[in-house]
Amino acid sequence: MLVVGGAGVDTIVRVEALHLPPGDSVFVPPVHDYVGHTGNGVALGCHALGLATKFIDFLGDDPQGRAVLAAYAAGGLDFSHVVSPHGTPRGVNLVDREGRRFSFYDGRHPAGLRLPRDFYLPYLERARHVHLSIVGHNRDMYEDIHRLGVTSSTDLHDWDGCNPHHRTYALASDYVFLSAAAIHDRLDGVLHAILDEGRARLVVATDGADGCHVLVRGERQVRHFPAVRPERPVVDTNGAGDAFVTAFLHTLFQGREIEECVLAGSVSGAFACGSPGTHTEFIDRPGLRAACERV
Repeated sequence: MLVVGGAGVDTIVRVEALHLPPGDSVFVPPVHDYVGHTGNGVALGCHALGLATKFIDFLGDDPQGRAVLAAYAAGGLDFSHVVSPHGTPRGVNLVDREGRRFSFYDGRHPAGLRLPRDFYLPYLERARHVHLSIVGHNRDMYEDIHRLGVTSSTDLHDWDGCNPHHRTYALASDYVFLSAAAIHDRLDGVLHAILDEGRARLVVATDGADGCHVLVRGERQVRHFPAVRPERPVVDTNGAGDAFVTAFLHTLFQGREIEECVLAGSVSGAFACGSPGTHTEFIDRPGLRAACERV
């Protein structure tokens, strides 16, 4: 499993509600920094589930970059990077008392930045599957991915169905994940368009507590699956989508039916909601199997 892009540091601010109170300041619980971002979640999630995982990205030569490297060394994650003069990406996530979040992502890498081909190609040539975060600097890899016949996946997050940046990833990937947050009134149309206009074998729109929606190539009906009840209190939904993706793909790679993939993804996503921070705890293979059996 090769994961490309999406390493950084998240600052988590716990607030009462996701709106500004009166005045110009408010006291909050202690603010913490966590190694995070979407590629980090997918890579660490796959690593926890026992998949042979390689993670590559740009990373700044700065305190945040050093924190990322130290965390991966401690966790045994195989990570390689190219030093970015623009620094390590950061995000600030507001998390309310019910665990819901809103993220501010600094997107500091310029639009024209690209991972060097001589850096990523040796890893791509050894990969069975590649997951591309929608960071922009990996988008030129698709030509080599398709030439080598490597399957690919991506997570479009809260895509509105129109933004051309996300569209590149949506139409070039074999397995597409996204949030339904911005497309509730156009859900069926957006999912069908991804399959009709691209190469995807399936597309999954996660919908929080309302479960998820799945469309498989060759089928005309979008299927809805309910969410599973979290076994732990929900404290932070950061990283739930990444956890869903990792367990879904892990189960798919085992040749299981879509229903089993969805169940595994839902269980993993629910598990992630029970720990604070962006990606601080991951379900492992025995834990995933046992939790699926309980459901």
